[in-house]
Amino acid sequence: MIDHVSIECADLGRAIGFYDAVLPTLGFARLVTREATAGYGKRYPEFWVNQRDGGGSPATSGFHVALRCSDTDALHAFHAAALAAGGETDGAPGLRQASAEGYFAAFIKDLDGNRVEAVTFVKEDVQ
Repeated sequence: MIDHVSIECADLGRAIGFYDAVLPTLGFARLVTREATAGYGKRYPEFWVNQRDGGGSPATSGFHVALRCSDTDALHAFHAAALAAGGETDGAPGLRQASAEGYFAAFIKDLDGNRVEAVTFVKEDVQ
């Protein structure tokens, strides 16, 4: 249903460094690099980072994107890589009250304050 998403950054080089360290944990690679944008994905760019001057503050915009991952190991690796690359936790890995049972997620804020979630589904109580 959704083909791709784009997020905003103030410094593309800094954002590329962050996402090059974080997104491989979910099986994403940087597939496109242009003057003011970078695209990440598995087969084609599904997650874009675009340099923008000005605009709204991601920290207060309410924007957040969730990326599906294969399992809880990948989810934990995503969260740890984000923190190691200078991001902040916005919710440690764990089960969440959601519309579906077994919703296991972790939330981070990138270097620009964008909120990115990794999510998988589990059949049992996993930590």
